[in-house]
Amino acid sequence: MTTRDFGHRVLVVDDSAFMRKAIPMLLAKEPGLEVVGVARDGQDALDKIRDLQPDVVTLDIEMPVMDGLTALPKIMALPSSRPLVIVCSTLTTDGSQAALKAMRLGAVDFITKDPQAIGASNESFRLDLIAKLRAVLEHRPRRALTASPVRPGPTPAKTATLPTQAPSHFTLGTRAFGLVLIGSSTGGPPILETVLNAIPADFGAPLVIAQHMPALFTASLAARLNEQCKIAVEHADTSRPLRAGVAYVIKGGMQGVIRRGSGYQLDITDQPPDALYKPSVDVLLASAAAPAGRDALGVILTGMGADGSLGGRRLHSTGGMLIAQAAESCAVYGMPRAAFDAGITSAMLLPAQIGQALATMQASKLRAA
Repeated sequence: MTTRDFGHRVLVVDDSAFMRKAIPMLLAKEPGLEVVGVARDGQDALDKIRDLQPDVVTLDIEMPVMDGLTALPKIMALPSSRPLVIVCSTLTTDGSQAALKAMRLGAVDFITKDPQAIGASNESFRLDLIAKLRAVLEHRPRRALTASPVRPGPTPAKTATLPTQAPSHFTLGTRAFGLVLIGSSTGGPPILETVLNAIPADFGAPLVIAQHMPALFTASLAARLNEQCKIAVEHADTSRPLRAGVAYVIKGGMQGVIRRGSGYQLDITDQPPDALYKPSVDVLLASAAAPAGRDALGVILTGMGADGSLGGRRLHSTGGMLIAQAAESCAVYGMPRAAFDAGITSAMLLPAQIGQALATMQASKLRAA
């Protein structure tokens, strides 16, 4: 075995011969990543996973023989060597629903694809793919990269030990809140489902959710949550007053801003135009600092990067409380860790603990004059 570097092994699974060529080309010169093989359908993927033991798989959904949604539970049922899975989905309503289902089945993230727009020179898709691969692989031990595919030994442990503050129980004490703000990114949809499923129908405050996703995906997410949860869930594609007992998922590609009139209002806007994320957790939390302050509870869930830490500082400075998801339950610990490192979190909790804390939360009667 000739060792070139140390990094992570990637398997590309797609029924399109073009995609099986294009994705490896996009990753060919990326340090620390090696495409060790390609597969044309789900059954081929299972055989290649057993043979090549990749660290991560990019998985198409619509394929002959065995589609991605059929293959995914079988991949998750593999022994400790099972890889992380990023689903490649078309940017359609059907594609977004399938991607959300894939994440419930165990995929850690998704990437949207348009074969007509993907090629070796497509820098936007390449950077997005690499960012997602690096984010989900951040805490997976690196292995020797080889000049040609080989049958390696057993895969090391999937994640490294990370700091956590998750207690056996947590309450919000005597604090009462009139507004709950939730920020979420990579791996967030199934966590949101766990959290929101714990909340009773008569919940005494509105919830606003900033999830990093395109608009079609946030619409599908809101519809799914509305079907599954006791509380009502709306896709916030236009500005509106906020009602207690309703969760609002901000439309992808837009920003959600809190203001106050006769009550809390959610403004949907395309400002600021230069924000890295749309919707941005920083924008949402910072906007609530002045109108809500102590009346606001911020919740930061799994995701890459540090979105939420700057806005969380603003909210924290005006008396708002922040809690975040514990490391061991995160697909990517970036956003919660940034909030923890900023010293603004009151607790780091597991998803079920977050749901239970919200379910038992006292609702504030504070309203704007």
